[in-house]
Amino acid sequence: MKQAGGDGVVRHQPAPPTRFLRVRQDRGHTVLDFRGEIDVVAEVEVVPHLDAATSAPKCRVVIDLTRVEFLDASGLRLLYRARQRVLEQHGSLHLVCTDALTLRVLRITGLARLLPPRPTLDAALDQPEATPGPV
Repeated sequence: MKQAGGDGVVRHQPAPPTRFLRVRQDRGHTVLDFRGEIDVVAEVEVVPHLDAATSAPKCRVVIDLTRVEFLDASGLRLLYRARQRVLEQHGSLHLVCTDALTLRVLRITGLARLLPPRPTLDAALDQPEATPGPV
C-alpha cells in the first residue's frame, strides 16, 4: 500500500480479468481459463496476462480451453507464445481441451504434439512438470 497525498491509501489491485480470460491459482499452478471466441480481439487483451503468468522462472501454467467457443490463428499464436515463454523459463505448461473442433485444429497444426491436450483440469495438474522441448 502507498500513501496518496497524505489523504488516503491507494491499493495496487491485480489487473481485472478480461472478458476472454480468468487467471487463478490452483495447486501451485497459474491457471489461465480462456473463454468465448479467442481471435485477434481476444489476443490483444490476453497477451499481457499471459506474459505475466509465463514470466517467472520455473513457472507452472495450465491453459484451460474448455470454455472456448472458437479458436482461430490468433488463439494458436497465444498457445505457441505461452509454450515458448515457459520453455525459456524452464517451467511447465499443460493444456486442457475437450472440444472436437479445437482438438482437430490442434492436431492439424501440430500443436497437439507440442502441448498434448488433457481432458480435465485435474488431469493437467497431475502431469509431470516437463514441457516438451523445441520442435
